Amino acid sequence: MSDTEKHSFQAEIQQLLDIVIHSLYTDKEIFIRELVSNAADACEKLRFLQSSGAKIHEPEVAPKISIATDDTAKTISITDTGIGMTRDELVENLGTIAHSGSKAFLRQVSQQKKEEKPDANLIGQFGVGFYSAFMVAEEVRVLTRSYQPNAPGHSWTSNGKGAYEIESAPDWNRGTRILIKLKDDDNAFAQASRVESILQRYSNFVPFPIELNGQGVNTLSAIWTRSKSEIKDQEYKEFYQFIGHDPEEPLGRLHFAADAPLAIQSILFVPAKNIENMGLGRSESEVNLYCRKILIQSKAEKLFPEWLRFLKGVVDSEDLPLNISRESMQDSSLLQKLNKVLTSRFLKYLEELSKKDPDQYNKIYQEYQRFLKEGVISDFAHRDALAKLLRYETSALPQEKTTSLSEYAQRMSPDQKEIYYLFAPSRKTAETSPYYEALRAKRLETLFLYDPWDEMVMEHLERFAEKPLCPAERADVKIDNAPESQSLTEEQIENLGQWLKENLGPQIDQVKASQRLLDSPAVIVDADKAMTANMRRLMKALNQEPGAAKYDLEINPRHPIIKGLHAAKTANPKLASTIATQLFDNARMAAGVLEDPRESVHRLNSLLEKLLATK
Repeated sequence: MSDTEKHSFQAEIQQLLDIVIHSLYTDKEIFIRELVSNAADACEKLRFLQSSGAKIHEPEVAPKISIATDDTAKTISITDTGIGMTRDELVENLGTIAHSGSKAFLRQVSQQKKEEKPDANLIGQFGVGFYSAFMVAEEVRVLTRSYQPNAPGHSWTSNGKGAYEIESAPDWNRGTRILIKLKDDDNAFAQASRVESILQRYSNFVPFPIELNGQGVNTLSAIWTRSKSEIKDQEYKEFYQFIGHDPEEPLGRLHFAADAPLAIQSILFVPAKNIENMGLGRSESEVNLYCRKILIQSKAEKLFPEWLRFLKGVVDSEDLPLNISRESMQDSSLLQKLNKVLTSRFLKYLEELSKKDPDQYNKIYQEYQRFLKEGVISDFAHRDALAKLLRYETSALPQEKTTSLSEYAQRMSPDQKEIYYLFAPSRKTAETSPYYEALRAKRLETLFLYDPWDEMVMEHLERFAEKPLCPAERADVKIDNAPESQSLTEEQIENLGQWLKENLGPQIDQVKASQRLLDSPAVIVDADKAMTANMRRLMKALNQEPGAAKYDLEINPRHPIIKGLHAAKTANPKLASTIATQLFDNARMAAGVLEDPRESVHRLNSLLEKLLATK
């Protein structure tokens, strides 16, 4: 007499199956991850029971997961030696809603349909991953035996179309096997190579041995869950090469764990090369998100701010409320909290490294400084921490030796009210800039900034250590004890200024005597107080039109060219007008805003020709 029992699925389970099969998962291969994850959970529960002293059927059998494929029979099976199930548990877990959470899931779906917002990606871990097998299955058979010593084995079979059968399987060992007869369209999952690639992607770090057709698959351990003191450098290297696909050793490594406000285990790496510097396009985050060592999202989005997209590594958290398909995180506020914790911890690592190993930090900075500057510009929450990581050359230090803003602030004299900086393409250009003359004369340390991005960095920072950041061209620094006898008089200065304004036209807003020039005849300052010369260059480079420029022209009344120009405007007005235009072009050239120098070069050659003709 047959002991086969025939049952109908509870109505909600049939509804659940329809959702899982037709709309829940974006990729059918997910069913392997889900079933392996369930198998790992069963093994974990068995290990817990063993450690608590419970009586276990076949205690000598170690927890393990075995997968077998048969491309002739078009089948795939996933077997674990975990806790297994009793007959009642088979009915309760696979045939009814019971306590699995599926009812809450269906209630959510129903509510969303009423609101015309159908979305199967709902919050919660509903324990319905088993049903993903029916996406690819013509038939599913479950063979299982509970860990309980006197519990017999049973078989559960269904094609997912409304009913299932249960019968005894007395010879079955402890644990569970799920045997899937694949649909014709899904026969690729009976190929070992396809299954192996899926296992390596999603389940490579499951903490129990996984065998595929008798061969070990998960050969690397989830080293992020181990203590740093237990891990050798070679293990870190092998792990990085696996997850980073990079033969070069990384420039930096952060391995940390936290219990609050979230349970996090993570290893983050700084690659040796910045691919954006190499012209290989925009970097894409390569930090993978795990939950209990199961991959949830590769190259996880929003796990870090965009400016940390160069990082590689893993983040594992047991606190993640995942959506039903485990394919993305649902709780955006928790994701933001995770982002904040991870970002703050990585910034702390960089700051500690900069003090402990400045040379290594500088290697990272040279490679990734643009990303940190992008963070200053775009990330208000972490701006202060990022500011401490910036490094610049300075007038007080030898060439190529850099300093932090904190170190600069510590060197400031008590009466210095501002932090001065100067944009220039090189050290030599900075040191010969007319904007640096007064700062040099007053021995005021000046940061030399060579990267065009630094203009926006300074604009967004505004202050550091409660001191305003001041561009050299806006610095109100005056040269003391200038000899008046060698200068034009106030009346001559006013007269020359009016003449220059008339000759140079609408580009000049005002002309005034400079109190900061020593060696240069003139400088220009943007009449728009919110604008600098470098900002104009940057906006043009970004195809943003900053508007027509108007400048204040500051002249050095002690300089021979200015005094000679004052005399020439009366004695030789035509020559004086040409010299005035050239003087203005030279000032624009020094500021870096002369876009087309060809006319200026032609004019300069004409002046040289006239000069030589008089000899």
